[in-house]
Amino acid sequence: MKKTVVSVIGVASMYLLPAVAFARFEQITDVLESFIDVLNTTLVPLIFALAFLLFLWGMFKYFFWGGGEEEKREEGKQLMLWAIIAFLLMVSIWGIVNVLSSGFGFNDDTLEQLPKARTQSI
Repeated sequence: MKKTVVSVIGVASMYLLPAVAFARFEQITDVLESFIDVLNTTLVPLIFALAFLLFLWGMFKYFFWGGGEEEKREEGKQLMLWAIIAFLLMVSIWGIVNVLSSGFGFNDDTLEQLPKARTQSI
């Protein structure tokens, strides 16, 4: 657990610290928006690609490398099953987020019209 927390903090700092050092952000929301943009453009497609590769690996284990060995065929079947579960989970979470965001009226146009707190400019 400790290794996971340290690695998440390390990855987040590798992304956020150069952004703060090289550019001046007006608000913390700019940093968060750019971080979410990186997540949406790189991390999500990477996870989908890994799930697809896991499915292909399981398919090769089941059909080609399994041959007559029932144990290897079962391993391939389990890999394909977990890859399908991963796909279904990712797509369902994506769908739930889209339904909730459109149901509450959150899109780019409405977010710009929301009232904001006053800030002092220096």
